[in-house]
Amino acid sequence: MRKADIVGSIAEKTGIPKVDILVALEAFFKEVKTSLEEGEPVYVRGFGSFILKKRAAKVGRNIKKNVAVEIPEHFVPAFKPSKEFVLAVKESSHELVAHADDDSADTE
Repeated sequence: MRKADIVGSIAEKTGIPKVDILVALEAFFKEVKTSLEEGEPVYVRGFGSFILKKRAAKVGRNIKKNVAVEIPEHFVPAFKPSKEFVLAVKESSHELVAHADDDSADTE
């Protein structure tokens, strides 16, 4: 499901114009990004948390030049689903859908 699909689905269920939903969704995304940039996690009760995870400094490798590269300590954004979210997904009856851009899809 893409952003346009989400906007369309919400518009259909609520009767709110797609443009208004898109503006609200973009504002939500921007607020999450801004909060994480400032080091502040975002908690959405019943859905999950947008958090920062600390990655330790390590030595990587540039395989083209065959040299060691030091990767400094840094933070990466992560999403941690709520218990209710995880339980709902576990209990749902769905099948794994292969996407057209998925390289592991069978092409027989």
